[in-house]
Formats: sequence, C-alpha cells, structure tokens
Amino acid sequence: MKNTVFALSALVLAVSSSVALADHHEFPKNKVGLEKCLHAALQAKAGNVVKVEYKLEGKTPVYEFDIEAKDGTAWDVECDANSGKIVEIEQEVDSADHPLFKEKAKVSEADARKTALAAHPGEITEVEYEIEKDGAASYEFDIKTKDGKEFKVEVDATTGKIVEAHQEFYQIGKE
Repeated sequence: MKNTVFALSALVLAVSSSVALADHHEFPKNKVGLEKCLHAALQAKAGNVVKVEYKLEGKTPVYEFDIEAKDGTAWDVECDANSGKIVEIEQEVDSADHPLFKEKAKVSEADARKTALAAHPGEITEVEYEIEKDGAASYEFDIKTKDGKEFKVEVDATTGKIVEAHQEFYQIGKE
C-alpha cells in the first residue's frame, strides 16, 4: 500500500507538471480525478503502473494505464474519466511473434502502418501489440502529426481495418 501511495503521489505530481508545461494544449474536461481511475485500474489488474496516457475517445476523456503484473503480464486498462469506471482491458504482448498475436494476425505490421499513416499522416513514435478481450489481435500506433498533435490508431491485425483512432493529450512513463 505504501508503494502504491508513493507511486500515486509521483504520478499526480508528474501529471500536474506536464499539464502546467503544456499550456498550448486544450485538455478535455473530466469529472473524476486521476486518483479514482488509478485505484479502479489497480483493482482491475494488480501490479505496477509504468505509464499513463490521457486521451479523448469520441467525447469521452479516458485515462489509459499500462500495468505490469507480478507474473510479467502487461495490461492496458482504460478508465472513463467522467465516471471512474473501467471501460476496457487488453493484454499487451512484446511482439507480433507472440503466439497469441501471431495466431490471429493476417495483416503485416508494414501494411497496418500504411493504413494508420493514411488516416493520420505523421511519424509513428510507438507500436504496441495487443490482445483484445475477445482474443482478437491489434496493432496500436502512436502517431505524431505535422501540427504537433498525437493520435493513437488501432488497426485490427486480422482485417487490417482501423478499429479506433483517438487524440492523445499526454503520456507519462515508458514508451
């Protein structure tokens, strides 16, 4: 518990600093604090939070927590920043060669990249390989556009279609 409180304090301080330094962005308003979403995320998947992102999905502000469980499994846990409820949990795997990902993938990473960049031209700064709740595999690309905005674009690894694309306002933690 002491480690969680320390991690939470450090995370809140880091978020506050980032928001203060990024005054050129207009952040979406939310009704629930980071602390409530962090608590809900850790209740859903216990472990160490290694990254938090704040994004807008449609009109809903969302915190996404990357959590490393004690067994080494990596999880992406999303929390609705208006309700404090967990809205999505995905397992993150280390590469497209991971057995859970590979068995579903029909689309190459190169083709998925082309699809993502066609929708949001820019530079891909991060790639994640995710297993959805239903077992589907998807590529998730962080793209920095020429105007300085950042987007998360998720491409289904079986169909090659974009399943989600959202603006990201900040990320704290490891890539």
